Amino acid sequence: MLTRSEPGTRIQERPDPEEAAGRLRATGISVSFAGLRALDDVDLELRSGEILGLIGPNGAGKSTLVNTLTGFQRCTGRLVVDGVDMTGSSPPRLSRSGVRRTFQNVRLFPAMTVYENVEVVGLGLGMGHRKVRALAEDVLDRFGMSHLSATSAGSLPYGIERRLGIARILVGGARYVLLDEPAAGLNEDESDELLELLTRLPEMFSCGLMVIEHDLRLIMRLCHRLQVIDHGRVLAVGDPAIVRRDPAVVEAYLGHDRAGGEVLGAADR
Repeated sequence: MLTRSEPGTRIQERPDPEEAAGRLRATGISVSFAGLRALDDVDLELRSGEILGLIGPNGAGKSTLVNTLTGFQRCTGRLVVDGVDMTGSSPPRLSRSGVRRTFQNVRLFPAMTVYENVEVVGLGLGMGHRKVRALAEDVLDRFGMSHLSATSAGSLPYGIERRLGIARILVGGARYVLLDEPAAGLNEDESDELLELLTRLPEMFSCGLMVIEHDLRLIMRLCHRLQVIDHGRVLAVGDPAIVRRDPAVVEAYLGHDRAGGEVLGAADR
């Protein structure tokens, strides 16, 4: 979980009037592992209704940053969600506040049905069965998966598994959705279908969406803003068309991942 830069301060329960609602804001995030600086004074802001792409070479600190934003990794820094200081909060508390995430590997319950996989998230958040049923049915309908409700999750094609993994975290008021490599293992057609879905998520669910992804073809077409990190530091933030041509960004990709550098340069072909 996150820890405060200044020990002993209480977590605020009421919105700070100086902090804007409608955004998740992290400032000064730093993480060290056995003396190695995985994140070094990173700032990040995700606004409701926008799609932010988080990219960088392998080992840049992307997943570590998502872990800190969702309470799975201790760090120094500050996290404010919708104007409320959530620094030091546990994963369940952050989830209840609307900060939800997927993992690189799909973590479904294979023996459960598609519907049950969605339902269990709402029940875990403390909602009643009647409310959960309505929310689960709504999410599956929006994802075009209602016809699969009674299907065992373990029998789904891989691309549908990925889609279900996203659908289940949207039950019950997701405000900021953080996806860790949602297109991993998808072919080009499946990636295009995912792109179409992700493009509509912020409007459908009134949420902000952050996507970590190595599929830069998808990222460049999907995102309103890009944030690039390398060796735990922010290299660039801004419009994708500008960020992709930033000399530091190009050097980071060419220096660490030749294939990634070529994709970065060819993403709009």
